[in-house]
Amino acid sequence: MRLLAVMAIVLVGLTSCGTTSAPSEAPPSMAHVLPVPSAAASDVYAHDRPGLLSPVVAHYPARVYVPNSQADTLDVIDPATYKVIKTYRVGRRPQHVVPSWDLRTLWVNNNDGNMLTPVDPVTGKPGKPVRVVDPYNLYFSPDGSYALVMAERLNRLDFRDPHTMRLDHSLKLPCRGVNHGDFTADGGVFLVSCEFSGRLLAIDWRAAKVLKIIDVGAANMPQDVKLSPDGTLFYCADMAAGGLWLVDARTFAKVGFVRTGKGAHGLYVSRDSRVLYVSNRGEGSVSVVSFATRRKIAKWRLPGGGSPDMGGVSADGRQLWLSGRYNGVVYVISTSTGKLIRKVKVGAGPHGLCVYPQPGRYSLGHTGVFR
Repeated sequence: MRLLAVMAIVLVGLTSCGTTSAPSEAPPSMAHVLPVPSAAASDVYAHDRPGLLSPVVAHYPARVYVPNSQADTLDVIDPATYKVIKTYRVGRRPQHVVPSWDLRTLWVNNNDGNMLTPVDPVTGKPGKPVRVVDPYNLYFSPDGSYALVMAERLNRLDFRDPHTMRLDHSLKLPCRGVNHGDFTADGGVFLVSCEFSGRLLAIDWRAAKVLKIIDVGAANMPQDVKLSPDGTLFYCADMAAGGLWLVDARTFAKVGFVRTGKGAHGLYVSRDSRVLYVSNRGEGSVSVVSFATRRKIAKWRLPGGGSPDMGGVSADGRQLWLSGRYNGVVYVISTSTGKLIRKVKVGAGPHGLCVYPQPGRYSLGHTGVFR
């Protein structure tokens, strides 16, 4: 009861701060078939509030780590000055920078280089690379027992030691291009997207078994996945469909679609858990979707367009940092006004940048999915 009271006080004190063709399977009106979450519902992101930094990360300097896929480099930005303060050579085609489950290491996913490069978040310096085959993206089991490597070109999920990255076992997947995912509120099921076969897979990661295949259309390209704060619904961006698939987190059935914009790609939860930020890479915009109504409530357009991709929300919740995949820049956007604050020049092909540190007790992976 005491914990619930503390959480209530925190919540009260916060303020809200491919193709363009539409999918034929789910009209936008289907976005409202599920009951709206109760205000009293639990929040899986309750530990991601501003100021709730783990003691593990409290002494880390605030930095933004940008993997440049075409330049094979890692740029380190000081968010206080918006300047690149260091550039390091890493492996071939770095895709994402991923915080470890225990928050002590950042892993650069060098996809074509077949290795992970550890980065010390105290110094910002890369360490000795670890050989890992096809690490397009990286997640961690909710209990911290496994590192889950998205081996995209091999169409499999690799279960590895979360510290040494030694392979334990693999799960061959019935799809092509596995790349993003998120976990149910109880942590038992991992819902992953397969970009090149238009499928989502519900995986029992403990049993290493696919529980259900969810087809969203062979012509579509599912991307980032995020669980709703109340744990009842998954949102999955679809780059070809131009919006978000809504998937029931209990039955894993498709229950709706919300149109956001061309090239819907990355998904980020606001620090007050009220809205979801959606980067529309194909049209240079960010859509804001309300978790309460499951509607798009705003669209922020980048001046002159751009290619907003992956990134994260600042620790205080006031800024959204996104890589400009095809423009060699990083966008810094105000979450209160939707205006572009700054454009930072970085290397070629910036992709899954990581804002670090962020609030949370542990990391589930990607560029910063914390619980």
